[in-house]
Amino acid sequence: MITHLHGVLEQKTPASAVIDCGGIGYTLSISLNTYAQLPDKGMCRLFTHLAIREDAHVLFGFYNQAERELFRQLISVSGVGGNTALAVLSSLDPSGVRTTIANGDVATLKSIKGVGPKTAERIIVDLRDKMGKVDIGELGFAMPQNKQREEALTALVTLGFAKNAAEKAIDKVLKTHGSDIPVGEIVKRALSSF
Repeated sequence: MITHLHGVLEQKTPASAVIDCGGIGYTLSISLNTYAQLPDKGMCRLFTHLAIREDAHVLFGFYNQAERELFRQLISVSGVGGNTALAVLSSLDPSGVRTTIANGDVATLKSIKGVGPKTAERIIVDLRDKMGKVDIGELGFAMPQNKQREEALTALVTLGFAKNAAEKAIDKVLKTHGSDIPVGEIVKRALSSF
């Protein structure tokens, strides 16, 4: 099992990162929260989870172990795959996910792309008691403010939204809140309009 990768960050997008470790480039699927913590270039470490399926081996990356543990708990729920778990972790920060589940907030969970009412209820039933066991800690997420619109659009399209609808939602957010709003905030506000 690959527990973490430490190497040079070659590329990052709101949905993925490429890390060069000893001359081998690894592509990892990441959440917006992890994206916000990564430098633009240089050395970094990501904790990993390898999902082996019949059609693919997918490596997921996380900025810290607490987010990885929360991801693993989400995918332990029947009907929640890796992409859905990343969508949850991209829509809410880890402490927000924990609070939402602990409070039984079905409405917030089902507002996330890929999470229907039954899946939201299943997540709450299966994980509510475990939320006290996840040590999320104090996680502050800051987002660099370059190419916000493009990166927010990439994130929403990756999460499964139609490009035209995503563009309209992003433009509405930028018009209301100004162009210097961080990408993570643009995506979260745009997600709430769907």
